[in-house]
Amino acid sequence: MISVSIVDDKKELRQSIATFVNGSPGFRCVSAYSSAEAALKGLPGDKPDVVLMDINLGGMNGIECVERLKAEVPAMQVLMLTVYEDTDQIFKALAAGASGYLLKRSSPTKLLQAVREVHAGGSPMSSSIARKVVASFQKSKQTGEKQTHLSPREEMVLNCLAKGLTYKAIADQLDISIDTIRTYLRRIYGKLHVQSRTEAVAKYLTQ
Repeated sequence: MISVSIVDDKKELRQSIATFVNGSPGFRCVSAYSSAEAALKGLPGDKPDVVLMDINLGGMNGIECVERLKAEVPAMQVLMLTVYEDTDQIFKALAAGASGYLLKRSSPTKLLQAVREVHAGGSPMSSSIARKVVASFQKSKQTGEKQTHLSPREEMVLNCLAKGLTYKAIADQLDISIDTIRTYLRRIYGKLHVQSRTEAVAKYLTQ
């Protein structure tokens, strides 16, 4: 059973998502909040597996909420659910600690798939967003903007992470073990001075 919490200032949307989640086998909605401020007070105690976080909230925005939430509960996984599609918002959400990014117009089925992926260690994104992230990665490579001195293999692993692949999918694609991926990630985290895959992707792509 994957537990989910919702943070969105639109009541009808909160209720709609909660109803769909509770009606889907293997999922349950444990809480829903209309503001970032209320979420910060309640989520640490709710301990959901995955938080669905809107960006455009009244008062504190969702990105700042994620940053504060991750500082208090680092293990909590957050999936940004928003209307925004621009690259700046993508990078800000990743840098704040979000594990994935999905557009609100995505189908309910795709939403549950994304929740599963986040819970399993992946970083799901809408296809249009993933293309922008990868394009930015490739453009930065071509212009020689990176000063992190990652090895070619480390860059391949990081590129796979930027596409939202799970560790297992990366292992299959690169024909290496999951333990080897973890070794590469430890090296990447050390070189980039970060502590999570989302921070690594955000820092590397925005340098």
